[in-house]
Amino acid sequence: MRQAGRYLIEYRRLRKKITFSALCREPELCAELTVMAQRKLGTDAAIIFADLLPVLETIGAKIRYPEGDGGGIRVDFALSGESWKHPSEVAVHQAHVGEALELARRALPRVIALLGFSGAPFTLASYLIEGGSSRSFLKVRRFMKRRTELWDKLMQVLSRVVAAYARMQTACGADAVQIFDTWAGCLTREEYRQYVLPYQKKLIGTISKEARVIHFGVRTGHLLDLLSEAGGDVIGVDHATPLGAAWKKAGYHKAVQGNLDPRVLLGSKSGIRTAVGKILDQAEGRPGHIFNLGHGILPQTPVGNAKYLVEVVHKESARRIQARGSSGSVRA
Repeated sequence: MRQAGRYLIEYRRLRKKITFSALCREPELCAELTVMAQRKLGTDAAIIFADLLPVLETIGAKIRYPEGDGGGIRVDFALSGESWKHPSEVAVHQAHVGEALELARRALPRVIALLGFSGAPFTLASYLIEGGSSRSFLKVRRFMKRRTELWDKLMQVLSRVVAAYARMQTACGADAVQIFDTWAGCLTREEYRQYVLPYQKKLIGTISKEARVIHFGVRTGHLLDLLSEAGGDVIGVDHATPLGAAWKKAGYHKAVQGNLDPRVLLGSKSGIRTAVGKILDQAEGRPGHIFNLGHGILPQTPVGNAKYLVEVVHKESARRIQARGSSGSVRA
């Protein structure tokens, strides 16, 4: 969850020398940030430094980033369908991501998992139709209901893009691929079931033939059973839904990932310990819990607090495992 992001001084120093869009196209720098963050924090996994949006350029979208790290991303894309490029060269267009994965994989110990990621078709479609991020997502919800044939075509195209992108990442060393359906939480259950679920289910089924899949959405507490139905070895849980309730809704046959509120890391170490304990209590010692934040780490986060979180999760998990006499583990 933005493991190598703006809270690290090394990242901020680098960003003074290079734009974000240029940084994302430098494999050596992306790999360096990925490995550096894992080593600094001591996590059990590293997620590749990249961005969700550049893959959309493979079908003709133009991405414009703001000068700083804040909002204001603009996405220009013709929605008629006539000028869409065929997404057949995703691996070539995004070769820098593949190279970054290869470099990071060689630099990391084998016991450290390396994660790739992509936006989900609905989330990518939202950027294309809204022209950037949105608060209401009225344009995309109107589009999918009123222009159903074009919506189907767009979702089919984006599904092929994401599948090809995930396939490339796996071939380049990713142990698992996280599919971020960041904006799916704006949908009602009926909207998700009709306009998203069929495509997501087919997509994840395709990716799962070659890689482990983590399926995550923000503000998706009301959709967790549908996300689980759509697929994924692991269901990511944001911090708005208690882990125990979320796992029950997703189904105990699934692993879950989450779900500490990132704002906890802005507070005291005692507050971090308490929050970790509550989440582990809700996990109830079941196998399949990957401890993580419930959304991206905040820029104001003290690095010491992030490192402390990992230490607490490891120590407290080991203590509980020993107390249970179990050979299982909880990962951070």
